[in-house]
Amino acid sequence: MPAAHARCFAPVIGPGARVLILGSMPGARSLAAQEYYAHPQNQFWPLVEALLGVPRTTPYAQRLAALRRHRIALWDVLESCDRTGSLDSAIDPRSAIPNDLPRLLRAQPDIQLICCNGSTAYHCLRRHFARALREEFPHVECVRLPSTSPAHASLRAAQKFAVWRAALSSAGQRQVTSDAPAPNIT
Repeated sequence: MPAAHARCFAPVIGPGARVLILGSMPGARSLAAQEYYAHPQNQFWPLVEALLGVPRTTPYAQRLAALRRHRIALWDVLESCDRTGSLDSAIDPRSAIPNDLPRLLRAQPDIQLICCNGSTAYHCLRRHFARALREEFPHVECVRLPSTSPAHASLRAAQKFAVWRAALSSAGQRQVTSDAPAPNIT
């Protein structure tokens, strides 16, 4: 299968965002649907449901609006890349062009936490922005969270949920329930 050129979506962000969740690059299903985390087995929306009470069956635009109300933004580290298939491991690093994250952080000074959805997002963030984060945005904490991708099966859903809940709770997110049960993810 030949490599395809993939482009990310515009950031989903509202005024006063405090948390930025960064993926690496949307997968093929997400790109086709033009929706973040559209693969039916991706655990992102079930986690949002369990943490914030936003049902995963809610229409996409309403789920995004709920994230904005909770002061959570979504974006990707990479603006574009060449990739064969959907896996992060298939991204050609020579083709990877990062988004202008410093510009977004300057425009959104309330962001205090960047949550990387998986190792690839975290490593791309460090590769492209370590210096800017250290020098211009030392107040922004960056954490690597377990990927919600169905390809990342080394942790059970309950374990992923606990890590995500702790990260969002530490950022003072409204209505993150500390005693919510782990989502039922199949």
